[in-house]
Amino acid sequence: MFNDIGPLELITLVVLAVLVFGPEKLPKVIQDVTRTIRKIREFSESAKQDIRQELGPEFKDFEFEDLNPKTFIRKQLDNDELGLKEIRNGFDLKKEMAEVTDAVHGRESESSSSSGSSDSAGSSGSRVDMTKKPESPGDDRPVFDADAT
Repeated sequence: MFNDIGPLELITLVVLAVLVFGPEKLPKVIQDVTRTIRKIREFSESAKQDIRQELGPEFKDFEFEDLNPKTFIRKQLDNDELGLKEIRNGFDLKKEMAEVTDAVHGRESESSSSSGSSDSAGSSGSRVDMTKKPESPGDDRPVFDADAT
């Protein structure tokens, strides 16, 4: 319940409660608040039990947390029937990023050198060849213009 309240915030709330209600009324206010929270929880649990009874025995494993879209999607994606684990395990992000980095820097990696020669020969010219070397290696730096700075 208080997962995201730090110790400084909790002390501030206690001091504020003492100032607002006073030290003599504070214990009664705390008892009233805890009693109200307990009644709300009991009402919620009884409503859940009524809904489960009305749904019948085929929904005995029904959890209300599954109605949260994030929980529902996470549960469905963890389901092994879709084959998503094989797809996720077959995709090597580090390898893909290394190939892209090598292509951007003009280096050829082992896998791109064999596939790059067949791709460039079979392409229709609409694809950009990222493994293409600069034509003149001496023109890597831009020309310095002293008047421009």
